[in-house]
Amino acid sequence: MNAPANITHRGPDHIQTGEELERCPFPIPYGWFCVHFSHELKEGDIKIEKMFGKEWVLFRGEDGSVGMTDPFCPHLGAHLGHGGKVVGSNIQCPFHNWEFDSDGWCKKIPYGKVMPGVARKRAILQALPTVEKYGAIWAWYHPKGEDPMWELPDHAEFENEDEHVETKFHSWDIGTCLQEMGENSVDTPHLKFLHGAPIIPDVEAKAEGHIWHYDIMDGYIVGESHGPGLAPNYHSKDGVSMLMYAMPAPVDEEMSRVRMMFKWKKYPEGSKEAAIGQHLYEHSIGEAEGEESAGFESVDLIVWDNKKYRPKPLLCDGDGPILAWRKYFRQFYVDLDENDPSVAM
Repeated sequence: MNAPANITHRGPDHIQTGEELERCPFPIPYGWFCVHFSHELKEGDIKIEKMFGKEWVLFRGEDGSVGMTDPFCPHLGAHLGHGGKVVGSNIQCPFHNWEFDSDGWCKKIPYGKVMPGVARKRAILQALPTVEKYGAIWAWYHPKGEDPMWELPDHAEFENEDEHVETKFHSWDIGTCLQEMGENSVDTPHLKFLHGAPIIPDVEAKAEGHIWHYDIMDGYIVGESHGPGLAPNYHSKDGVSMLMYAMPAPVDEEMSRVRMMFKWKKYPEGSKEAAIGQHLYEHSIGEAEGEESAGFESVDLIVWDNKKYRPKPLLCDGDGPILAWRKYFRQFYVDLDENDPSVAM
């Protein structure tokens, strides 16, 4: 008697059903992540941010410095983001006015004569290392508190502001994890079938430590991933290049916040080159005239928000180096269970 068609046979050729798959089976990766645009955090501001699976408080001191800490005071647990305030370069608890600097050290107890012993030895409020660069606030996140393992790269477009157009800022919340989004950099067939490209372009890609390099169609799109949280890539046409400075960050295991900054060289107003630069930008965000499905916001988000991760994808010879990308990305997970069927390659 033949088995019904809907019965799944488990074996070496088994293809998992939707019920067997998870949307985002990975832990939160480590790396540098953009947690805010600089211009959105004024001196004296305190903002509550949901990042890396929990709440944090992000604050800017009166001296312009930035801190990102656990929101709960180590004294009696008051939330620093509800009623707290900035005093100098410190954040002050609303409950008893204890003050903490951006590194988590207790700097003042207004009614105490002796600082608690542990507070004299080390920081007592969890704080993330932060840097501010190119109009973005970055935090280093590692689930075990390890120190930063690399520095953020330099880009001439931000160093020479007078020679480039004013930075364009964008932000999106996307219902998937960073690995899934980054996989698009090598999934070139989707450029034709999802974005309407005339051909399926070739792609060359390789990993070098924490950096992933890729080149699509011999210079049409050239980019890098500097860990999970920064993917600068250049889109070029007729000698004009636009920098898409993509900065994805994990809100939690299944939600990401992607901030982007766009830059390109200034050209004379009304010139062909100026029009190309503007079109590359509008094309990237799905606002180019006459293009209904070009930008990733128009089409990629629909896929990402609803797909599930296949640990053993059924690939064909026309697919890009997807497994190489996945191997590269795995280095940024801590304590990943390689025997877990939801993530095993």
